[in-house]
Amino acid sequence: MAKIINQRMTVNIEGDFVVFLIGMRINRPWKLHKWIPVARAMPKMLIELSQKPESGFLGFQMYGGLPPVIAQYWKTFEQLEAYAKDREASHYPAWKAFNTRIRSNGDVGIWHETYKVRAGDYECIYNNMPRYGLGKAGELVPATGKKEFAAQRIMATKESTGNQQQSFDNI
Repeated sequence: MAKIINQRMTVNIEGDFVVFLIGMRINRPWKLHKWIPVARAMPKMLIELSQKPESGFLGFQMYGGLPPVIAQYWKTFEQLEAYAKDREASHYPAWKAFNTRIRSNGDVGIWHETYKVRAGDYECIYNNMPRYGLGKAGELVPATGKKEFAAQRIMATKESTGNQQQSFDNI
């Protein structure tokens, strides 16, 4: 079991980063031969990426359930896209196999969402938790002083990166 950190922690990440959410949906559970290969593909990719820090992959968090969701953290969108298109990496053959065997026949659904996060435009808190979520991708630091409350954390991050806070009062 992962070590629990018994204090309030937040995360520092240097510069901009990307959050990539990905998942699958089993639409026809009786078609094991269709969805099992899709389900088995992602763990291979995560192992591959975890062993290649030069890829820009910062880490991931798997959220259980049916369907499962995986949050991945990347340094840049360009590095994420480069991995997706790399014919020597695990993603390309899995993507090709999906489009050959399943495409749009309805047996298995796949989805992803990509978010570019500007430096300072995030905040997080973890208490009595192991390294989790963004905390697995960035540097965990105590949530004290200027980082005690959510508004302070996001402002402290913005100030340290030079980002100005936008006012949404007129929207």
